[in-house]
Amino acid sequence: MITFDVLVQPRASRPQLGPKLGDRIKIAVTAPPINRKANAAVIELIAKSLGVPRRDVEVIAGATSRRKTIRVTGATHARLEAAIA
Repeated sequence: MITFDVLVQPRASRPQLGPKLGDRIKIAVTAPPINRKANAAVIELIAKSLGVPRRDVEVIAGATSRRKTIRVTGATHARLEAAIA
């Protein structure tokens, strides 16, 4: 299980995981920040990038903020580093 901080950019032109911005990872998603659609898109992108089921990705802090803390079960920091663009 790994935990990391992200900075979400909703309404981006294309989804992207990375680059690192200080101690956070930038995540761009095309979904708007309405009705938690951006959170769902973040979870989907992280799950797909790390090769884990969506149920193993959880927003544990910052659900209504651009700055979030994510917990992923079944992934490693090495796999996360490899997935960052």
